[in-house]
Amino acid sequence: MRPRSPAVRRAVVNRTTRETSIELELVLDGQGTAEVSTGVGFADHMLTLLAFWSGFDLKVFCKGDLHVDAHHTLEDVGLCLGQAMADALGDKAGITRVGFARFPLDEALSEAVVDLSGRAYLVYEDDPLPAQVAGEEKDVWREFFKSLAGKAHMNLHLRMLYGKNGHHLLESAFKALGVALRQACAPGRAGVPSTKGSLG
Repeated sequence: MRPRSPAVRRAVVNRTTRETSIELELVLDGQGTAEVSTGVGFADHMLTLLAFWSGFDLKVFCKGDLHVDAHHTLEDVGLCLGQAMADALGDKAGITRVGFARFPLDEALSEAVVDLSGRAYLVYEDDPLPAQVAGEEKDVWREFFKSLAGKAHMNLHLRMLYGKNGHHLLESAFKALGVALRQACAPGRAGVPSTKGSLG
């Protein structure tokens, strides 16, 4: 008799509002592949990096009100990605739960600390980040990470420690987050990793 294959940790999220229409598919135990089309080239680049360094397989297709700006698109993609993570993780039994990474890119260094605790909280420090990156105000990225942490029920501390180039700073942040998420979602001890016996 063949042993049963472990369940695939996968989720699909569809979200349609007057501001965005999003289809997203996430596989936690993937190969780090990405098919991403948000209409915001820089966001596509960042999400592709996140998928690669986390080992997640990610598909994202978004049509947003980019005639306004990228705010709603990035906020709603963050919501969908966070929801997909929560759905794919389920009761979180058997995961490591926490992850930490620092990632450099040339002159820039960023740090990500993740706890898949079931409690949403974001600490976000982006002081070195220029006011605009790739034509968008820097605050759109705060909204992305806030949405992601909120819907994933994740405690996320993301700090851009130093650097000058906005592209480098955000790229190092996304890479650090990917590595931290890979650690946190990896197999750990048996059962739910909490003295309370549940996460959420």
